[in-house]
Amino acid sequence: MTTPFPTRKIVLITGASGQLGRAVAQAFLDQGARLILLDRHRGELPDGKDLRHVTADLADRAQVVQRIGEATAQMGGLHTVCHIAGGFRMGEAVHETSAATWDLLMDLNARSLLHVAAATVPLLLEQGGGQIVTVGAGAAARGGAQMGAYSASKSALIRLTESMSAELKDQGIRVNCVLPSIIDTPDNRQSMPDADFARWVAPQALAEVIAFLASDAARAIHGAAIPVSGRV
Repeated sequence: MTTPFPTRKIVLITGASGQLGRAVAQAFLDQGARLILLDRHRGELPDGKDLRHVTADLADRAQVVQRIGEATAQMGGLHTVCHIAGGFRMGEAVHETSAATWDLLMDLNARSLLHVAAATVPLLLEQGGGQIVTVGAGAAARGGAQMGAYSASKSALIRLTESMSAELKDQGIRVNCVLPSIIDTPDNRQSMPDADFARWVAPQALAEVIAFLASDAARAIHGAAIPVSGRV
């Protein structure tokens, strides 16, 4: 049985309309949190008095800072940031990688974190602390064929997460990362119809790990990149 957050924790979730984003939102709602749900498009997001929806392009820093600032002011603060937004694309071989592929994946997976951090870290510092959880990838640990740009972009996100932890842990902000393998989503099932889906990571299971990292139970964990690989 989950225990509600004693202070009605306010949680920002980026990429909230995706499969994982919705699972993370539900995990925090089950714990009594209030949510700011951010995505480029609203998509299939729940409604409720404890929810605020924000549309923003994470590639636009000024827009991200403005809209997160407005939402947190309306909600009355910010305690936790779950940066779920990102993207995957099989690319070319490294020697054939186009500037477009490189820029796309770096923007989706690394630059977006820079912009979210610019919008949220000053807010967390102002109130004396909080938690940030980012989503890397198991594929960031080792490059694979036609995955050079993706692996590099997720590796960059992990290094940024570690650097943020080193910069912020003595100021009351815990920063950690999860590294999922294949997440069991409809898109992945369609792309790999012959796979054993039971071996993949369910979005709800990954959401539970993210919620744990944002909880007081994880108060001793700083700068971790935690594999969540199911049975892959």
